[in-house]
Amino acid sequence: MIDAAAEKAVYRRIDLRIVPVIMIAYVLAFLDRINVGYAQLQMKQSLGFSDAVYGVGAGIFFISYLLCELPSNLWMQKVGARLTFLRIMVLWGLTSAATMLVVEPWQFYTVRLLLGVFEAGFFPGVILYLTWWYPSHRRGRVTGLFLFGIPVTGVLGGPLSGAILSGMDGVYGYAGWQWLFVLEGLPTALFGLVIYRLLSDRPADAPWLSASEKVLVQTVLDRDRALTGSESASAPAHGQDHGRASAIAALRDPRTYVMGGIYFCCACSVYTFTFWLPSLIKALDVGSLGAVGLWSALPFAAGGLGILLVSWSSDHFLERRWHVATTLFLGTSALYATTLVGGAFWPTMLLLCVAAFFSFSCIVFWAIPPTYLSREAAAAGIAVISSIGILGGFVSPSIIGWMKTATGSLDAGLLLMAGISITGGLATLLLVPARAVRALRTV
Repeated sequence: MIDAAAEKAVYRRIDLRIVPVIMIAYVLAFLDRINVGYAQLQMKQSLGFSDAVYGVGAGIFFISYLLCELPSNLWMQKVGARLTFLRIMVLWGLTSAATMLVVEPWQFYTVRLLLGVFEAGFFPGVILYLTWWYPSHRRGRVTGLFLFGIPVTGVLGGPLSGAILSGMDGVYGYAGWQWLFVLEGLPTALFGLVIYRLLSDRPADAPWLSASEKVLVQTVLDRDRALTGSESASAPAHGQDHGRASAIAALRDPRTYVMGGIYFCCACSVYTFTFWLPSLIKALDVGSLGAVGLWSALPFAAGGLGILLVSWSSDHFLERRWHVATTLFLGTSALYATTLVGGAFWPTMLLLCVAAFFSFSCIVFWAIPPTYLSREAAAAGIAVISSIGILGGFVSPSIIGWMKTATGSLDAGLLLMAGISITGGLATLLLVPARAVRALRTV
């Protein structure tokens, strides 16, 4: 019998050690992913790029990201999380900084493709990493805390990006958008060294846990695995044969594609918001680019509140499907509704806050796959789902950019994305059975 107080105490220690590190890492990851949305406010004019060029460049990142996610996750099982995260963060940070050298569309596309190659595997790697430490009934909350890095990025990164664009423009002969990529890319490479130093691959490897605490954590994970029948609590497996078997099992499991399709809709919702928020706020005539960054912090703060409340509610009620579906129904629909209020400032800002609250909250989705997939498919399945779903990050900015270039308006693109998100909500309710949620409360 596991002592509930002892389990709570040890997981408080684990939370304090792991969650801040991975959240900071994801803040840096997401900042390097979306800062192009702020840079384009100067970059397009400076380099003569159209909205279509920007949309393709913003989205093409996800193509190479998709292709490299599964190999990265399988490699992480072989070498561990610390080395994997070190490699990813150093290479993507340097590549993001190198975007300052872009002058032609093909160079923009190339550096975005490379950024996708190097960053691939970080997000599904962290999701997998959390299953090595946390039982299923704790995973919704901790996943929400990790993904809380998205709105934190907006709250801090929006004003920071706006300040760099305005304040650094012309310094040493470089444009503000060039300084933006350098000053937000290099810290990521440096933090790769920090994350290597602070994290441990597994509970058994953690020098900051006592021997009895390591035994307790492993007992909790083993019990969770027995109760849920999932791979979620297994330690990282080593060996090429296991990785190949996991990949084959994931690709053969139809649940992988259902989950991938739903996550595609989630990604469309999130990246429609993040890539086009600066343009939507700029259209409200708020003033300088610095003001655009400052006002963008408000919707991102609402998104942070949404992640905390929805992930807490999902764990509290041990319910995933309706939580995910509701966020998909309301998120991008509220974003599209901004086109119906005639550019009125406060109604638009209110709708942007509602859109952020629900769009970001759909990431509670990631509490489902580790317990829904078969034991054999779980490790590789997480990467495959992320790879399929991340196409939404390519589709949404590319299609909206093309439609905006053709029509001069974001309206049609936002309506299409709202339809995709609603479809994802319906798929969650109709294709994922209620028994898929096996987050069993055991304490």
